[in-house]
Amino acid sequence: MTRTPGPRRHWLDDVKHVTVIYRVLIAVCVALVGVDFFFVKSGHFAWEHWVGFYAIYGFVCCLALVLVAKRLRKVLMRPEDYYDR
Repeated sequence: MTRTPGPRRHWLDDVKHVTVIYRVLIAVCVALVGVDFFFVKSGHFAWEHWVGFYAIYGFVCCLALVLVAKRLRKVLMRPEDYYDR
């Protein structure tokens, strides 16, 4: 058995596999928000009792981290030859 030359393809290079993973993740997220209807929540503030509050809160915080990191990269980035000088 000989291997053909060239770049090796991985299972995530196939668009069908990525689509399946994407759909499974969406289904799990929807299911977790759906389960939120069946649990009694004990929070300190009124908005903690909203359905899906922690999912939305987590998404917004993650999005904020990414946006802040993109801005911070412009401040902290050094030239390519920074250590070679």
